[in-house]
Amino acid sequence: MITNHFLLNIFDEKNFSDNDLLHIISKFKKVKFLKDDFLLREGRIVPVYWFLETGHIRSYVYDHEGNDVTTELYTPGNIVIDWPSFFLRNPTLENFQALSDCVCWQIDYENFQILFNQIEKFRNECRKRLVSSYAIAQKRKLAIITDGAKDRYLKLLLERPDVIHNIP
Repeated sequence: MITNHFLLNIFDEKNFSDNDLLHIISKFKKVKFLKDDFLLREGRIVPVYWFLETGHIRSYVYDHEGNDVTTELYTPGNIVIDWPSFFLRNPTLENFQALSDCVCWQIDYENFQILFNQIEKFRNECRKRLVSSYAIAQKRKLAIITDGAKDRYLKLLLERPDVIHNIP
């Protein structure tokens, strides 16, 4: 019997056989981070990615003047990842820091590759998430160019009220 309800919800048990679900979930490890802990610092290759069960995380970079600039805010249910670093094995330019105490489920690159190559439905789900993430990033990039700061804030308030209510 599978008792990890969080990962069951992530992988939607209707799409996978019980054996596949057991195999997938067995590759994940539960980890906890305290507020202000760094999950990852710039300059390192991302060794794992996380599904955020509880808490909030932000990723950020430093601009040319040395100011930190938030690149993403992660809320429960999100994948916390630097896609290019994880898949291309390049050092990340971002820092990932817990904004509150967090519970995450992580999978390392090697186990991810095993699942990706062994389970077609896992592979398809991962592709879907990657494309969705790319589309969101593309939409955000264009909004920075075409929308004013006020409009972007109002859109954030409408589309992601959990961020406004939980992250300073």
